[in-house]
Amino acid sequence: MAQPDDIPTMAIPDAVEIPPRTLPEAGRLGWLMEKVSAVFAIGIILAMAILVLEVVSRYFFGAPTTWAHETSTFLSAITFIFGGLLCVVRNSHIRVVLLYDLFRGRALKALNAVISLVCTISTGFFAWAAWRTVEKAIFRPSGDFYLETSGSAWNSPAPALIKIFLFLVLIVMSLQFLILAFNYMRAARGGMR
Repeated sequence: MAQPDDIPTMAIPDAVEIPPRTLPEAGRLGWLMEKVSAVFAIGIILAMAILVLEVVSRYFFGAPTTWAHETSTFLSAITFIFGGLLCVVRNSHIRVVLLYDLFRGRALKALNAVISLVCTISTGFFAWAAWRTVEKAIFRPSGDFYLETSGSAWNSPAPALIKIFLFLVLIVMSLQFLILAFNYMRAARGGMR
């Protein structure tokens, strides 16, 4: 019978360091968006719980709600909108890498700076377009403040709130792309790793 000293031992590897999910070039704004993302993750779970509640209320008790569908749609919509910003912060967006993968080192940082500047401009245009829809969603033609509603039985202001949230996220996304462009340019010149 083998004695405890005879049993081969396995070396336990040193603790594996998990790399940060946020790009270092994203700066403090990226760090903040990463921290806020947990709230939106909870929103998805809450949306699912609301839909389960609606199914139980409707099919087991015969008492459907007037608010469940709109609330879960609202929570899902703002989560997906925020997800776009989180993809920028984490550098997990879709990228066509046919030419991108040919670059290395400072050339890659310079290319990232150019891409980030182009994205700053484009998200700025998208923010301007979003503002045009926000104006229609929060002001009546007479100029009075009024939030656009869904027109359903519950008649929530979700459509206006989603449009406002999209506008705000696009502004933050434009700022985030500008920060990325600045930090990538600094790195390309050798001022940052």
